[in-house]
Amino acid sequence: MQRRHFLQLTAVTGAAALGVGYWRLPVAVNPAAVSIEGALQVLDRFANTALASHQGWNPAQVFNHCAQSVDFSMDGYPELKAAWFRSSLGRAAFSVFASRGAMRHPLNQAIPGAPALDQPSDPALALARLQVAFSRFAAHTGALQPHFAYGQLSHAEYAQAHVLHLYNHLSLITPVG
Repeated sequence: MQRRHFLQLTAVTGAAALGVGYWRLPVAVNPAAVSIEGALQVLDRFANTALASHQGWNPAQVFNHCAQSVDFSMDGYPELKAAWFRSSLGRAAFSVFASRGAMRHPLNQAIPGAPALDQPSDPALALARLQVAFSRFAAHTGALQPHFAYGQLSHAEYAQAHVLHLYNHLSLITPVG
């Protein structure tokens, strides 16, 4: 009985936090359309441009992190959160992000079990890696793997998640000069 009470309390607390989070999350002012094409247009603007990060990861690490996420959606994430989390709190968090058109998450938190973000270390090469990952995802017609936190997503939902994820990270990156 104690375990059941704990799980109920956890679910209620999580739902309340998501509700508050929904209203605190601003409606996005995104740099382009929330689409793979929009993301690729934004990334094209960064080509041959010196970039700086205001805090946390450098631009190459950000691009590598986002590329990992896109690749993992097709190839499988190295670690998944518990099934109950993915089907409840994780799914609810994605719903909030999708409905607000904005994502807010810790911008220095690596994907669980993912390799280090140091390859490639050159920002231009990391940018190219991300562009290839987005293009590969756009052309992908096979099954997609469950997201480590959000669970099973359709191709359209994954596209939205990847683009919102990128735009959240790009909020800390600006051209130099």
